[in-house]
Amino acid sequence: MEDGGKNPIQVAGKLFAVIELLAEHGPMGIMELSTSLGFHKSTVHRLVTSLQQLGYVRQDEESMKYGLSLKFLEISGKILDRTDMTALVHPYLKRLSEQTRETVHLVRREGTEAVYIDKEEDGAGSIRMISRVGSRIPLYCSGVGKALLAEMEDREIREIWEHSRILRLTPKTITELDGLMEHIEAVRKNGYALDDEENEEGVRCVAVSLPDYHKRPVYAMSISAPAARMTEERIEKLGEDVLKIKKELSAAMGF
Repeated sequence: MEDGGKNPIQVAGKLFAVIELLAEHGPMGIMELSTSLGFHKSTVHRLVTSLQQLGYVRQDEESMKYGLSLKFLEISGKILDRTDMTALVHPYLKRLSEQTRETVHLVRREGTEAVYIDKEEDGAGSIRMISRVGSRIPLYCSGVGKALLAEMEDREIREIWEHSRILRLTPKTITELDGLMEHIEAVRKNGYALDDEENEEGVRCVAVSLPDYHKRPVYAMSISAPAARMTEERIEKLGEDVLKIKKELSAAMGF
């Protein structure tokens, strides 16, 4: 698009100013855009016409206002499809493992289970867990699972419980729905979940849910350590650590 020989960066800046305003405000007329952006009416008309010809803007036949087309959804979908959540989160996992000197996991929910998709161990003192990337863990008896469940409606939690194979994996495994719901309420209050030797004897975990790019509770992160090291005071401190990382990750994802 030519714009009187002006700097291409200036022209691109004006194009994106139109796009961002329409994304925030919704359909607008030429005069509305001109007033809001401070651009001359003829400039706005030229910018909008160019975007319309490229398929990024459409004009409503009744109101004659211009709005963004679904082409932006197509682009965003392609970006999300090519975004590797593991690559994004791994530096945070590594930092958290080095900071706490413990084993840190990243999981992704699949039905009634969570799948380990990344794991970081600090060689100096972290516990060698039986978990491995690709293995699965039930939602009902794990820290990462309870962190994910706490983001859902109670109805969804009951459905997952009904479709889960409830096994007593350790003496502390929760095998009653009422007991699970009590834990869920604690997660919602504290912001993080605790696995108190419910999945593996001698191991306690602190976990938080992580949103995907659609803000759905799909991922979760946990810090695992020997129960002997996981005093109430340390659990509270690790809870603060994982919540801080969750906040940083959410900011990195634009939330």
